[in-house]
Order: sequence, then structure tokens, then C-alpha cells
Amino acid sequence: MLRSIIALTLGLLATTASAEIDIIEVTSPGGINAWVVEEPSIPFVALEIRFRGGTSLDLPDKRGATNLMMALLEEGSADMTAQEFQTAREGLAASYSFSAYDDSVGISAQFLTENQDDALALLRQALINPTFDQDAVDRVRAQVLANIASDEKRPNRIASAALNAAAFGDHPYGTNADGTVDSVNALTRADMFTAHQNALTRDRLYVSVVGDVTVAQVGPMLDALLGDLPAQGPALPDDIAFGLAGGVTVIDYATPQAVAIFGHAGMKRDDPDFFAAYILNHVLGAGGFESRLMNEVREKRGLTYGIGTYLVPKFHAELMLGSVASSNDTIAEAISVTRDVWADTAANGITDAELTAAKTYLTGEYPLRFDGNSEIAAIMVGMQMIDLSPEYVTNRNDFINAVTLDDVNRVAGELLAPDDLHFVVVGQPEGLLTTSE
Repeated sequence: MLRSIIALTLGLLATTASAEIDIIEVTSPGGINAWVVEEPSIPFVALEIRFRGGTSLDLPDKRGATNLMMALLEEGSADMTAQEFQTAREGLAASYSFSAYDDSVGISAQFLTENQDDALALLRQALINPTFDQDAVDRVRAQVLANIASDEKRPNRIASAALNAAAFGDHPYGTNADGTVDSVNALTRADMFTAHQNALTRDRLYVSVVGDVTVAQVGPMLDALLGDLPAQGPALPDDIAFGLAGGVTVIDYATPQAVAIFGHAGMKRDDPDFFAAYILNHVLGAGGFESRLMNEVREKRGLTYGIGTYLVPKFHAELMLGSVASSNDTIAEAISVTRDVWADTAANGITDAELTAAKTYLTGEYPLRFDGNSEIAAIMVGMQMIDLSPEYVTNRNDFINAVTLDDVNRVAGELLAPDDLHFVVVGQPEGLLTTSE
């Protein structure tokens, strides 16, 4: 057991509030590792569970199986129907959510201390003994199909899907995690059991617990909750490079406002230069109205209501992405300005004033994320998944402050590649044609 005392200072106007987070690393008798924060002041517990792999574990021709399976975990288990399960959950004043992502599946649970045993028993039933009744499969399948149909009419989702398909091909990142109409319609009840066995395995398990619970309780609690899951899962997919060259792809779609998703290769989360890239991205496009792209594309020229950029370090690929929407007669100019800002920042870097402002914002907002048991639990489980230590919470702002202007500007020249930017534009843009560079 390793304990790390985390002191966070929150600067709010003229006052200063301090909060301590005591992160305790625990290993259960059955070998399950977890991070725990004991907070007995409120009789409430937040539990976050993640399994690495996610929808990337879908078998060939079974795209959408993991997503559908996770949506079915609260739709009946053991001898309970979906309605009986929901009635039992509501009677305990417990909350469960089940999510599927490219690289992980997640379970979030919140419950009152007085109902802890029953709430965990009900959650265990959903995780260990789902029934995947055919009527539930058909009902939730219909909801997934409705989501797919909706996505096929949303310009931003059309653009993202096209960029991912072009960049990643037949890798799981290249297709919709929800599946296609054909793949989802073909999924069977048996496929749900297979997806369950593949996605929820103890060898890829990460857990955090925050609230009115003791370290002594957590180990046995987790063994009872998760100990009967399969020990190991199938192989993870291979890593893949961003495989899309610079250029423009235009997808004709009748809409008065064109949407563009753009990007190129990014940076791994564990790269020594990641914090410099993080600051750079804030200045370039992630800093809202303080960012260069927002200033040039919106404030100076009125070409959009919003533009933003994002570092996306997935487990098997790294991207740097952005998005912008503009009317069909101005989207070409918005793209041209974006390229110019990208190129100028790559060549000339950022200013000392921009660096100072970015550091002030990024260090000031970080402690504000820790504003509740559920939020702390989610942060802690995310930290575990990317191999950070508990001390990161204390040291993170030091990492930000240690970045120099030379660091950021060197990374700007290495990371930003304006000629590699590919824009996928959905709409009927004037003056834009599909090109490649």
C-alpha cells in the first residue's frame, strides 16, 4: 500500500482555498489494483472502472458488438428483467452508467454508503451475469440503429467518419464504433456474450474509489464485485500511423453551413515534449477566444462562430485535429486562414506573452477539476490508464511551469505541419474541390 498526500491550492479571486486528496494505492487479496480516496464527510461513494481495449476489440464483421453489449448491461441480468433491474436500482438511489470508447469500456457507479452492499451486489449482477435477452437486444439495437441514422445526417459526424476512414483504413479506428446498419443488424445474442467475455477482463482493469469507504473495505469489495470476470482478454490491435496526406476532401451535402474536420499526425501522451505541445495547442486553437485561430478566423474576419484544435493521443495512434464551421461561401477562406496560422506558428512559434497567459490559465483551471467524488474518481482512473503516478496531481502544474518558450517553439516546428493538414469538408463549399498534396 502506497499513500500519496496531494495538496491542491485553489486560487479564487482574493481568497485561497486548500484541499487535500489522500490517494492510497491498494491491491486486493485477489490481485485487483485500485486507487482509493477516503472521504467520510458525505455518506456517498463514487466508483470508476475501466477496461482497456474497448470497441477496438470488435471481431471481424462484428463491428458495433462491444458498443451494443455495454448498452445492454443494465437491460436485465440474472433473473431480473430490464424493468426489474431499473426498479431495484432506483430503490437503492444508485446510479450506474456503462460506456464504450475506441480504447476502453467504462462503468461509473455512485451510491449511498447505507446502500453500498446492495448497490454493489446489483452492479455485480449486471457485470457478471448479464442475460442479453433477445427482446432487450432488439430494443437497444433499434436505438443504436437510430443513432447511426442520425449520424449519417450530421455534417460533423460525416466529416469525422470520412477522415478516420481515410486515415486508418481497416484498422478499428477507421470505422464507426457503433457499427454500420448491416453489421448491427447482423449481431446476435451470442455475439453479445462473446463481446462481454472479450471486453471485461481483469488483465486490463483499472479502478478508483472515492468517498465514504475505508481502505480495508475496498479490497474485499472489489474482489466480490470483479473477481469472477475472465482473467485475460484477446490481443489488442496493432499501432497504426495517421495515413492521410495533406489536401482537401469535399463531401457534397445540402446544408447552408459547411463543416470541416482537419488534422495530421500528433504526439504520444508519454512523449517528453507533451507538455510543450499541450501549451502550444492551447495557444493555437484550444484556448477559446484567446487562441490564435479564434482570433484570426472569427474575431478579425467573422468567418465562423467557433474553431478549435485538439491533441488526441489514442492508445494506438496519435492525432492533432481541429474543426471549424462556416457558410458555404466563406469556408474556403476559413481554411486558407487556418493553414496560414498553422504555417506561421510552425515557423515562428508563439510569444512570451502567449506562453505566460497559457500557463496562467492551464495551472489555474486544473485544481477546479477536483470538485466532487465522481470527478476525482474519473480523473484517477484516467491517470492509471496512461501510467501516471499519484504524485502527478501534485506535480502537474510544475510540469506546465517548467516548459520554456524555446521548448514550445521547437515543438511547434516539429509538430505543426501545414502541408500535411487534410481538411474533410461536408457541405457545398464555393471554391473548394477535392485535392491531394
